[in-house]
Amino acid sequence: MPIENASPATYVTHDLAVEEGALRVGEWHPDAEGTPWLLVHGVTASHLAWAWVAQQTSARLIAPDLRGRGRSAASTRRTGLAQHADDLAAVLDALEVEKVVVVGHSMGAFVSAVFGDRHPDRVERIVLVDGGLPLALPPGMDPRAAVRHVLGPTAARLDMRFDSVGAYRGFWRAHPAFVGREDPLLDAYFAYDLVGEPPALRPATTFATVEADSIDQNAGEAIAGALERLRHPTRLIAAERGLFGEVPPLYPDLDGIRARFPQLAATRRVPDVDHYSIVMSAPGARAVVREVLAGE
Repeated sequence: MPIENASPATYVTHDLAVEEGALRVGEWHPDAEGTPWLLVHGVTASHLAWAWVAQQTSARLIAPDLRGRGRSAASTRRTGLAQHADDLAAVLDALEVEKVVVVGHSMGAFVSAVFGDRHPDRVERIVLVDGGLPLALPPGMDPRAAVRHVLGPTAARLDMRFDSVGAYRGFWRAHPAFVGREDPLLDAYFAYDLVGEPPALRPATTFATVEADSIDQNAGEAIAGALERLRHPTRLIAAERGLFGEVPPLYPDLDGIRARFPQLAATRRVPDVDHYSIVMSAPGARAVVREVLAGE
């Protein structure tokens, strides 16, 4: 579905059963024909990170809040990429969807690779968005220290409390990746991230959940095996800048990635975006949609 044919998004949500609970699942264009896209968000995000992509395509988009995030109510006693992958399969079962194009951002790209490995018959192809492949961490860094090293204040906020939605939005306005960005979709995304009541509003995700998933992402067996096998056509797009709008980005060496993973169908750098805006902006969303369509 070409970008120029995109239509205003029809949006619905469901609470769908998974092991020990339920996931909140957002759908855009639920009646669209063709293979749906399964969209998998990042480690501290929610399904609303894909709202910009929904404005750029008329494809059916299925976007869960992973367990421990957003409005999902599944037990966080179960963590890790394999558990998230199995949750995604349960979501597709509940929606009676047989096969999808999988698009994952950040940690969601690692989940996408593992989903393709554990449930190969459910996947047509995969697009990894600034994630899914090993990150270059300082030699010898403890896996727990790596979480705060990579995420910085993005992780630190998980232990903070806010007296209003406006205060939380102000926190993000000071983040280097969001300075000067005023966008109603960002306002909705950050408001959705909060649970509780003023003056003790807090992010829906806990640091313990993020830590467990991040350790599995960086050192787990599930992702190592999935990347070794890569059972489906898989494409990578990488941001020009990192989590704080900085250079170098998370994936500075695409030539090295191609050499290490020659089975990748394509790798491409997206200019003028950072780790967030590669999905959470109109230019980034257009790049994501183009990459999905390029694999058809």
